Amino acid sequence: MSSYTIPIGPVHVVLEEPIYFKLQVEGETVVGLDINAGHVHRGIEFLAMQRNFYQNLTLTERVCSLCSNNHPFTYCMAVEQIAGIEIPVRAEYLRTIADEIKRISSHLFNIGLIPHIIGFDSLFMHAMELRETMQDLKESIFGNRMNLSVNSIGGVRYDISDEEGKYILKTLDGLKKPLEEITGICKTNASIRRRTEGIGILPEDKAVLYGVVGPVARASGLGYDVRVDNPYAAYDKLKVNAVTRKNGDVYSRLMVRLEEVVESIHIVEQCIKQMPGGPTCLDYMPDIPAGEAIAKSEAPRGELIYYTSTNGTAIPERIKWRVPTYPNWEALNVMLPGSKIADIPVVIGSIDPCISCTER
Repeated sequence: MSSYTIPIGPVHVVLEEPIYFKLQVEGETVVGLDINAGHVHRGIEFLAMQRNFYQNLTLTERVCSLCSNNHPFTYCMAVEQIAGIEIPVRAEYLRTIADEIKRISSHLFNIGLIPHIIGFDSLFMHAMELRETMQDLKESIFGNRMNLSVNSIGGVRYDISDEEGKYILKTLDGLKKPLEEITGICKTNASIRRRTEGIGILPEDKAVLYGVVGPVARASGLGYDVRVDNPYAAYDKLKVNAVTRKNGDVYSRLMVRLEEVVESIHIVEQCIKQMPGGPTCLDYMPDIPAGEAIAKSEAPRGELIYYTSTNGTAIPERIKWRVPTYPNWEALNVMLPGSKIADIPVVIGSIDPCISCTER
């Protein structure tokens, strides 16, 4: 059987962001993969060491768009750990609300992307309509549709009134029935099941070997979720369930994200009902002493880790982060070999890669 190479990227209709895949193919079957990244490297880690702690709030939020809230959120936790800052309890709840609203919007994007790739565009538009509802909610509460700009060292920059809390609950309640419909379609539609079940399998042992995180890991049976295993913000005060599946295929990753949207709705509902009173941020700008810290959060794509080192000046000595897509895209070396050419886009899409996060 003839062997040949298929190049995908760095600019390709399959890819939302630039990355280059060189696939070795025999007949219609993928047998090898080489990933070449770096096309959108911007040197953000270097730039972060030229700016002060407060300017970096703006910079870290622009590492990427779909995970944008988690970057300043995790960065703030690392800096607060160095400075020994305990943020107000109300701020913990407000950070959690913003985090989960952002997660719902991000997951809905990928939930729509998978049917779009396989040609089920009516379901794609249905999912994107729900995501647009979340975009409107973000604009109403935070003033922005993508970069929320809610985090600050010592708390948050926003608050919600009782009326705004009721608006959030009403909006999220309106998502529940459409989400049930989308879930029902994914479970029963022959086209979706045929194009996603048994495709791009990542067994549990390989998931452990490659260190994958987030929905990719949980779809392979690994129940690790930072919100549950290493809670931060208000997550230790809430009931949070890690959603898992066992089969590790494209279908499992799709269903994990659908179920996590429902779980995120429940988390926001708990936050608003349990919301304590009090301040939302420190009433002064704290000085940051010399020290180092590591903080992590559960971004929409998985565990996000920030390392921060300071030397007592207003500018950090070092900031470095490990993003979830980095281990996840390496696992494509397991998922793609054995797949057919037609399955390549849906397998790549199922890990929900964020190239800009990885190439900072």
